[in-house]
Amino acid sequence: MNYNTKSPWILHYDGSSCNGCDIEVLACLTPLYDVERFGVINTGNPRHADILLITGGVNDQNIPVVKQIYEQMAEPKVVVAVGICATSGGIFADCYNMVGGVENVLPVDVYVPGCAARPQAIIDGVVKALAVLDEKQNAMKK
Repeated sequence: MNYNTKSPWILHYDGSSCNGCDIEVLACLTPLYDVERFGVINTGNPRHADILLITGGVNDQNIPVVKQIYEQMAEPKVVVAVGICATSGGIFADCYNMVGGVENVLPVDVYVPGCAARPQAIIDGVVKALAVLDEKQNAMKK
């Protein structure tokens, strides 16, 4: 697995979730699952991030925030929707203030289903995002 010449940085954003997926994302950073073995670094700055990892659905109030974070990220960038709420809106899809999954606001590259998504599935999604990021980097070079 030799995708990048540098370590990919991930920015995690919680749209509006029950925090189940957030806890699983944090579990990926612990020594038990150790997502950093793939060179992944968690950051809080969108300008440094290569991968935007979103948990929870998107509602009317956080649409501008999600778009702003996405626009602040440098190209190439990859969006990963983690959990059923981020992929389709989940159990909150019919709520009055929800617009559904992340794909209604941003282009999503990788979907990680589950309620809550297991750390193994999240890591698999991140590895798939690395492949997508590599493809986008190669396309930009041409």
